[in-house]
Amino acid sequence: MTLSTSMKSSFQAVALGFLTLGIASTSALAATATSTIAVSATVVATCITSATPMAFGNYTGVLLAASTATVSVTCTNTTPYTVALSAGSATGATVTNRSMTGPGSALLGYGLFSDSARSVNFATTASITGNGAAQPITVYGNVAGAQYVAPGAYADSITATVSY
Repeated sequence: MTLSTSMKSSFQAVALGFLTLGIASTSALAATATSTIAVSATVVATCITSATPMAFGNYTGVLLAASTATVSVTCTNTTPYTVALSAGSATGATVTNRSMTGPGSALLGYGLFSDSARSVNFATTASITGNGAAQPITVYGNVAGAQYVAPGAYADSITATVSY
């Protein structure tokens, strides 16, 4: 064996040894660079609302008729809001004297209340703080007895306004 063949074999053995040991791995030759991605968002106060109908059913004029509806409000967390109920669409209606309109423009008076005893008129709620989930607000209604109006269907439309 000549010196040159012997050196070639030795070089190949050393190279193979480095590769086997991982000393000459490609990651040792790699470099890295980093950058930062700035991520941001602005959450704006927002609310959504929905309401269930209030149906008094058949009314005879003799007894009081009672019913409830629910206004559901979902506002972003910590957003303060109030809920106001309109007077309705009947001629001359106010938030303390609401009426449903029936046949021949006849009016059937009713009240909306914020308490189950039906003693506190529902106009506007006190401030409520949103929590990011639906918050139900019960509206209590009644039609007082002794209203002998024309038979037929009576209706009104109340707007629930959420201010935030």
